[in-house]
Amino acid sequence: MADEKKPAQPQNQLNIELPEDIAEGVYSNLAIIAHSNSEFVVDFVRIVPNAPKAKVKSRVILTPEHAKRLVSALADNIKKYEAQFGSISSKKGGNDNGPQFPPMSFTPTAQA
Repeated sequence: MADEKKPAQPQNQLNIELPEDIAEGVYSNLAIIAHSNSEFVVDFVRIVPNAPKAKVKSRVILTPEHAKRLVSALADNIKKYEAQFGSISSKKGGNDNGPQFPPMSFTPTAQA
């Protein structure tokens, strides 16, 4: 019994815990990005149609190095997504001539 050893974990293994409340996620339809010489700040915002205000639902602060790794990882995942499901249009109607923001208001098309 004294000779029992715990199984060795590989040195590069990291156990990541995902609490239930975080696992639910936060919906965002707009991201605002700012930076300084030492960090990038990404505010994830939810815009609700016909509402005069939009709320920041989550803020993530990254080092410049990590921000660059995130961009690379997102690009890789988008490439894999598009290979499986087809091209993602950046703008309504497939026109990629500039940023497309979520609509600030909408007109209901159905009646209850």
